[in-house]
Parts: sequence; structure tokens; C-alpha cells
Amino acid sequence: MRSIPTILALVCAIVLALAVKAQPVERQKNQQQRIGEGIENGTLNPGEAANLDKKAAGINHEIKADKAANDGELTPAERKQINNQQNKLSNQIYNDKHNGQGPVYGNNKVDQRRKMQQERIGEGVENGTLTAGQTAHLEKQESALNKEVRTDRKANGGSLTPAERKQVNQQQNKLSREIYRKKHT
Repeated sequence: MRSIPTILALVCAIVLALAVKAQPVERQKNQQQRIGEGIENGTLNPGEAANLDKKAAGINHEIKADKAANDGELTPAERKQINNQQNKLSNQIYNDKHNGQGPVYGNNKVDQRRKMQQERIGEGVENGTLTAGQTAHLEKQESALNKEVRTDRKANGGSLTPAERKQVNQQQNKLSREIYRKKHT
């Protein structure tokens, strides 16, 4: 009779150990999904998303390096450090999604295309076809393009000249191809 409670306790301990072991990976996926949703629904602007994805990629890299150094395992100290980093990232995701700083799109072709590309990036993050590093790179490019559009509009009384529209369209074409390549490789 005593062996059944002992076996049950051992099984519970194994299940708990496996759950704790898988936690950083599951959290990574959850946080990437939250970032993707923020990109897709417009609560994160490209600059915020790039910053969050850069931090997530750093944590992912640290997990891989720590596991490689320890035969595929994380030490308790490494697990605690990664958990703290993921807590900070989680709080930043929440704060960035709720700060009201999402992208503002107008009712013109340039802005509608920017919105559509943001949605494509968000979908890629959510469904896992884009990694945190790839997303950070794409968001950085998107942010730079958005800044260029704002600067050009400010210099021209709120609108783009035909030459600027053509240039922005070419840059959007290039970014669109890059989004496609990164999502499909």
C-alpha cells in the first residue's frame, strides 16, 4: 500500500519538473503571439514592435546559448534569470500595447499599404512563420519608412509629391517582397 503513494508522488514530481522545464519555451511562444496580435490589430507601432522583438530575440538567443553550454538544460539560476527577463518583457508588451501610441494610418494608398504590411508581419509573428529576429528587422525597416513618410509630408504641407509617392511605393514593394521571403523560408 505504501508503494502507491510513493509512485504517485514520483509521477507528480516528474510532471512538475517537465512543466517547469518547458516553461521558457512556452512563454516565448506566448509573448511572440502577443506581439503579433499587437502588430496586427494596431496597438503596437513599428518602433515598439521592433524594440520588443529585439528583446525577445535576445532572450531566445540566451536560452539557446545556455542550453548549449549545459547539455540541453537550463540551470536553476539561468531559469530564474530568464524568467525575470521574460517578466520584464511581458510587462513592456502590456505597457506598449496599452499606451495609445499605435500607428496612425490615413485614408490614402500609401497609408493603407503600410497598414496591410503591418498586418502581414503580425500574422507571421502569430502563426510562427516569422521569428523574433526577423520581425525586429522588418519592423525596423517599416519604422524607418514611416519616419521618412512623416518627414516628407511635414516638408510638403501634409502630402507627398508624386516623386516621393513613387519612391515610397518602391520601398514598400521591396519591404513587401522581404516580408514574403522571410515568411516562406
